[in-house]
Amino acid sequence: MTTHNIIVSGFGGQGVMGIGQLLTYAGMFDNKEVSWLPSYGPEMRGGAANCSIIISDEPIGAPNIAKAQNVIVMNEPSLDKFEENIQEGGSLFINSSLIDRDTTRTDVNSYLLPVNDLTAEYGNPRALNMIMVGAFNEVAKVVSQESLEKAVSELYGKKKPEMLQMNLDAMKFGADKMKEIING
Repeated sequence: MTTHNIIVSGFGGQGVMGIGQLLTYAGMFDNKEVSWLPSYGPEMRGGAANCSIIISDEPIGAPNIAKAQNVIVMNEPSLDKFEENIQEGGSLFINSSLIDRDTTRTDVNSYLLPVNDLTAEYGNPRALNMIMVGAFNEVAKVVSQESLEKAVSELYGKKKPEMLQMNLDAMKFGADKMKEIING
């Protein structure tokens, strides 16, 4: 049995919920059981936002996550809040454009990716969450690439077809940047 527990957190407007929805949809396309539990702060844009995602081969009993295998943090308050929620041996994905420190934990894997800076290199500041989800899945392999692309098409291709290719390209850009970081 394989179960992936993921927490994604950041400011409202950083695409945190979008990452959660993409992973959840991709999990469904991979024929997995899924759960997505959003949590918003007092304000939508600019306030705290996080979501918990569970993707499993087995039925999911409850959507709550005490310890996650993977945590994505898009800002420093999120790192402060969720750093201890990673299980031993888990992975932490840090937006190092807004977070100027690494984890203090020595029992987790840490990946620092300057996502905000990469949006400038990519040429579109709205690609923030797509770059991060591409980088995340390159390492975590929680869902298949095919299902992730299908999820992007399903969630964004119908509402904004002109944005579909940009989103797919941004995801690939993020995955390629993560490969560069891992390979040194």
